[in-house]
Amino acid sequence: MSKLKAFLQRKNIVFSAKRYGIDALGAMAQGLFCSLLIGTIIKTLGQQLGVAFLTDIGTYAMAISGPAMAVAIGYSLKADPMVLYSLAAVGWAANAEGGAGGPLAVLLIAIIAAECGKAVSKETKVDILVTPAVTILVGVALAKLIAPPIGAAANSFGILIDSATKLQPFWMGIVVSVLVGIALTLPISSAAICSVLGLTGLAGGAAVAGCCAQMVGFAVISFRENRWGGLVSQGLGTSMLQMPNIIRNPRIWIAPTLASAITGPIATCVFGLQMNGAPINSGMGTCGLCGPIGVITGWLSPTEEAIARGAAAIAPAAMDWVGLVLCCIVLPAILAPLINMVCRKLGWVKDGDMKLD
Repeated sequence: MSKLKAFLQRKNIVFSAKRYGIDALGAMAQGLFCSLLIGTIIKTLGQQLGVAFLTDIGTYAMAISGPAMAVAIGYSLKADPMVLYSLAAVGWAANAEGGAGGPLAVLLIAIIAAECGKAVSKETKVDILVTPAVTILVGVALAKLIAPPIGAAANSFGILIDSATKLQPFWMGIVVSVLVGIALTLPISSAAICSVLGLTGLAGGAAVAGCCAQMVGFAVISFRENRWGGLVSQGLGTSMLQMPNIIRNPRIWIAPTLASAITGPIATCVFGLQMNGAPINSGMGTCGLCGPIGVITGWLSPTEEAIARGAAAIAPAAMDWVGLVLCCIVLPAILAPLINMVCRKLGWVKDGDMKLD
């Protein structure tokens, strides 16, 4: 046992929830962002402007989402170069075999393939053959074997959430908005979670509202401590910056979370806000304005996942635009400070509690 522990330590193979559930998941979201998400935005822009060059660029970027995710995961696991490069093939296979649930298949399979590759890396004199062979054989074999059922399971769960939101838009609007919003602020990836579940439609709209409530909410209520730099870094960056402060005083989280519980059902019940762009957008909030951009691209050019669930391209009406702006920007900027004002009067939140380092 001691020899095995020493071997794993030497190979930097660490079996932990943090490494796989936070580091790898977060890296996967970044890989997805740099391929599928940005590609979708560029492609949609090209289609709407009639610029074929942009459409082609976006299509190419979208096509390599599987390899991008797998390589990002391998990088987060500190894989050796030969393993890292080999993961491109693994990611392509896992994403293709996983279908709509491809991101979840890529996450699980890339982790296993990377760790197997790391285990044999530099252990033989023919490392240039052994390491990529083991990484690719393990990864692609698993992709053929388990990616389809993983994809089907993830897709079914996403459909269940979507159907439940349609049947109970008020209560599910609250649940989805609050949970995805909380995930966005926690050191895990809400974007990856939404992508794994293929969260689109009405549920995706609730998720966008919840994430925006967290980011805009924290940006506004902490303005007196962090001024314009904090407003931009949290409002267009991430509310995760507040995690150290939340650990010190969890009550600062009340205002953004309650704001998301209000904006979620408003999005689903009042405006029927749907996010039919790339599912990753559902968990992005106002980070680079990707949440609202996802809603807009979904109006103009729904993704395959959204179309499979009944979405169709629309010409947005005035109320669609009003709902988007209210749910994503205006209401969080009003509700969170009002709720936080009550928290301050109760002595739960004090000056300096949300100061960013």
